[in-house]
Amino acid sequence: MKKMKQLNKRKKPIAIDLFSGCGGLSVGLARAGFTVVAACEIDEKAAATYTSNHPNVKLYRQDVRKLRAARVLNDLCLKKGDVDLLAGCPPCQGFSRMRTKNGGAAIDDARNNLVSEFLRFVRTLRPKMLMLENVPGLRADYRLQDIVRELPKLGYEAVVEVLDAADYSVPQRRKRMILLASRIHNPVLARKANRKLTVKDAIGLLEPPAKSRDRLHSLIEHRSDRVRELIRHIPKNGGSRSDLPARFKLTCHKGFDGFADVYGRMRWGDVSPTITSGCTNPSKGRFLHPSQNRAISLREAALLQGFPRGYKFDISHGKEAISLMIGNALPPPFIEAHAKALMKGLKSAA
Repeated sequence: MKKMKQLNKRKKPIAIDLFSGCGGLSVGLARAGFTVVAACEIDEKAAATYTSNHPNVKLYRQDVRKLRAARVLNDLCLKKGDVDLLAGCPPCQGFSRMRTKNGGAAIDDARNNLVSEFLRFVRTLRPKMLMLENVPGLRADYRLQDIVRELPKLGYEAVVEVLDAADYSVPQRRKRMILLASRIHNPVLARKANRKLTVKDAIGLLEPPAKSRDRLHSLIEHRSDRVRELIRHIPKNGGSRSDLPARFKLTCHKGFDGFADVYGRMRWGDVSPTITSGCTNPSKGRFLHPSQNRAISLREAALLQGFPRGYKFDISHGKEAISLMIGNALPPPFIEAHAKALMKGLKSAA
């Protein structure tokens, strides 16, 4: 408790991370100079991963809908207005292009309503600044529009845009919606990085999984002999299933032109495709290693998301659960860039 009483006396600005997942948002905030003091995550495996990497953060392992914002203030010995930044990414599957038929139809998904929980915390905490991140589909949704209309009434200026994380030192192509808001200055989005990082920048120096002591990197692939042979015939550095001889083409791909990236290789000199929960399965997208005859490893997926090399994932959670965590995570460099933009405004207003 004594430690909590000292929170509002720290020199570093403090932040709260709602819907924290395995911690990508918190990594980006910390790199930008914020001290993350609390977070909330309902998934047990994601929460365990978060705690192992952020042991000093008070993590609420529960449904955010049942967490009272006033309790958080009380637990941290803070008052309304003390929090410098409230940041979060409500579960976004309900707004994804796949779930909405590429944007052509609305989906009634209960997770969509979690966006309103963010606004509930804003009203109680009254943080100086806000960061809300999500898939592009949220931008046109009425729930976000409700937030955008409500923020000026609470004293916040806001900016909303859909950006590509590849422009912000993330070595992957990933379109994201981001909202920045502030009641102490006019928020601006971060400037784009001078150059894009590539797949080679991110994973080019990693040893082959068979030679690695990193258990996340060396998890064994289970592929049929047929699929292994198929992979060996896909040209290195950007080849795809369309380059395969006819005898290697899978029956399900014949006469079908969609999903051309399936069984495709990444290119060393380009950014990777969007890292998803299927990121280690070549049947889910362009997830084959540029030069080795295998899908990318979980460690490589995490690095392409911008996580530090030493970020901890418990392999006992299973490959599927870890893939889901990594695929759903926010790329730390993208968050860092925009959090730094907010930090600059915070300092200028001091």
